[in-house]
Amino acid sequence: MASDRVHAALPDPPSQTEEEENKEEEKVFGNIFAELESVDLPLGTTLRSIYDDQPNAHKRFMEKLDARIRNHDREIEKMCNFHHQGFVDAITELLKVRADAEKLMGQVTDTNRRLQEAGREVTAQTEEVIRCRIQQRNMATTVEKLQLCIPVLEMYSKLKEQLESKRYYAALKTMEQLEKVFIPRVSQYRFCQIMAENLPRLREEIKEISMSDLKDFLESIRKHSDKVGETAMRQAQQHRTFNSAVAKQASIGHYTKPLYSLNGQTHTQNGLMIDDDTGDEEEADEEILTAQDLVDFSPVYRCLHIYTVLGDRETFENYYRKQRKKQARLVLQPQANMHETVEGYRRYFNQIVGFFVVEDHILHATRGLVTRAFTDELWNMALSKIIAVLRTHSSYCEDPDLVLELKNLIVIFADTLQGYGFLVNRLFDLLFEVRDQYNETLLKKWALVFREIFELDNYSPIPVETEEEYKLVVSRFPFHDAEIEKQDFPKKLPMSQSVPQIYTQVKELIYASLKFSESLHRSSTEIDDMLRKSTNLLLTRTLSSCLQNLIKKPHIGLTELVQIIINTTHLEQACKYLEEFITNITNVSPETVHTTRLYGLATFKDARHAAEGEIYTKLNQKIDEFIQLADYEWGMAESDGRASGYLMDLINFLRSTFQVFTHLPGKVAQTACMSACKHLSTSLMQMLLDTELKQISMGAIQQFNLDVIQCELFASSEPVPGFQGDTLQLAFIDLRQLLDLFMVWDWSTYLADYGQPTSKYLRVNPATALALLEKVYRGMKDTSKKNNIFSQFRKNDRDKQKLIETVVKQLRSLVNGMSS
Repeated sequence: MASDRVHAALPDPPSQTEEEENKEEEKVFGNIFAELESVDLPLGTTLRSIYDDQPNAHKRFMEKLDARIRNHDREIEKMCNFHHQGFVDAITELLKVRADAEKLMGQVTDTNRRLQEAGREVTAQTEEVIRCRIQQRNMATTVEKLQLCIPVLEMYSKLKEQLESKRYYAALKTMEQLEKVFIPRVSQYRFCQIMAENLPRLREEIKEISMSDLKDFLESIRKHSDKVGETAMRQAQQHRTFNSAVAKQASIGHYTKPLYSLNGQTHTQNGLMIDDDTGDEEEADEEILTAQDLVDFSPVYRCLHIYTVLGDRETFENYYRKQRKKQARLVLQPQANMHETVEGYRRYFNQIVGFFVVEDHILHATRGLVTRAFTDELWNMALSKIIAVLRTHSSYCEDPDLVLELKNLIVIFADTLQGYGFLVNRLFDLLFEVRDQYNETLLKKWALVFREIFELDNYSPIPVETEEEYKLVVSRFPFHDAEIEKQDFPKKLPMSQSVPQIYTQVKELIYASLKFSESLHRSSTEIDDMLRKSTNLLLTRTLSSCLQNLIKKPHIGLTELVQIIINTTHLEQACKYLEEFITNITNVSPETVHTTRLYGLATFKDARHAAEGEIYTKLNQKIDEFIQLADYEWGMAESDGRASGYLMDLINFLRSTFQVFTHLPGKVAQTACMSACKHLSTSLMQMLLDTELKQISMGAIQQFNLDVIQCELFASSEPVPGFQGDTLQLAFIDLRQLLDLFMVWDWSTYLADYGQPTSKYLRVNPATALALLEKVYRGMKDTSKKNNIFSQFRKNDRDKQKLIETVVKQLRSLVNGMSS
């Protein structure tokens, strides 16, 4: 029963499922309490989990919380009970110690009082020591700072000294050290700030000063370019002269390598001395000067370094190049009268050479201030201007000596600049144009020489009294004639004195042309071609023109023309010797394919033909002058029985003239004689047929016939040898047949045989016969009127008049038949 009551009093044991649920619940609440007891975790989430759980969770939580509190109380109580006796003992001990602590406090306070009283003096001394230590520290700091400042001040003082002594590049380096090294160490001080602010201003001052120095330098080199160029060109000329002398000595096998140079003279191993200088002896002792010796380039270097250090090199380069371009344009402007003297050209070239010598030095002495491209551009611009200037001014030169000196200057100018690396090919091309100008001036000069020779010539054979005189003439002119050489002295050479003079002058022109060809760096073939072309121009233009003008001059008579023909013949024969002369100079064989031939043959042939034509013209003019003296009495009844005086004088003149013609070459004399006879015949015929002449008597016809007979006798006398048979008489055949027709009055034969090849009067034209017959008819009428007192004459005249009228009608019908 008891057990039943016990069991009834005790709750039923939980089932296994309930145990598991209780364990799970205990675990959950254990975690919650652990979270609540932790001070680091937030409580919101934990509390929300309590209330968000099952409906009775809050009640169970409170129950568990109360149980946990009671559990903690029991543990606290247990712990207090465990440590209570120890706490009581500790309080008891602490009460005992309090009395000792109060006693100790009193002792400490007393000790502190006595210690304070004893340490008052020490404290005072300690404060003094501290103050001294602070002063020492301040002094050390001051010394340290001063040691930092002193180098800055020393550098600044050094900077001032450098500026005063104009050592600007060093001053800029000092500024750089101040800015980068010294001032940053003491930048907190005011005086350093002032220094730092002052340095940019000093830099600007240095830039301005250096730029001013550069401007002075540019002005200076503009003034000294003449001297620099003169020196450079003189050295180039000395070098060229030396090379020429070396080449000449080498060509004759006497030159050996020079060993040393002393006082402008080069000594060789065989003792030969070659003078390097073409100037005065004083100049030979001068040292070889360079651009650095004549110009102080330090302003350029200094300014370049300054602008480089200041980081403004590009500005400096642009300014320098711009200024030099301006100076180049000024240098290239020639003086207006430069062409008048060689000194004008020399000053012009000296300035240009000086300019580019300076630029070449700047190019090599400074890196990048000027470049090769810049100098080449400047040179190309200058070269175009120089060529244009020389073309213009050389065209004004009339003196060949001045043109030759100009050519030498151009060669030296080109050689000088070529030595400095400038291209000068266009200058040598220009020399070919100058050569043409030189040739033109030579031709003008030689034209005057030829005119003077022709004016002073006596146009008579050269008399030679002695063998020495003969050799002198032959040495000047290549004359060879076996017959004349066999003659005894004194004797005469066929040409006049102008021939050797002209030949000599042609050789002089060849020498003058050769002078221009020197130093042109041309081959022997090209020089030979130039000489031959110059000679051809002289022969075909100048000499030919002078000969033509000479031939056309009114005071040149027949004798002079004959001598001119003889002279041109000998000059023509001498052309081959001129070719040999040129060949000996140039050593170029005349058989070379491109060798130019001399055109002298054609020149002298043309002159000779012109002289021959002028002879024919003057002969005809002289004949006309004689014929103008004719004074026929066209109404005379009978002739005088002898030839007219004017005609006899004319024939005598022709005889004496044709005697002179015997010296003419070829058929010139025969042609002149035939031309004169034809012209005489034509003039006489025109005299008969003159329209102003209205009537002619038979007596006048008879007188005219006597004159024609004299002309025929002159032609038959062979005034010039070489005519075959009666060739010369045929010149008067027209006159003879016409006069015979009237003298014989053989009209029936003329009219019957007209048109037949065997006609006796074949050369008589019906129109000519009609014109003359009408004049005779009018003359007969006039005569019959005067003689009407004689009846027998009247009847004869009437018969003759009727015959004439009949013949006139027939002649007119023939003339009309010819015209239709």
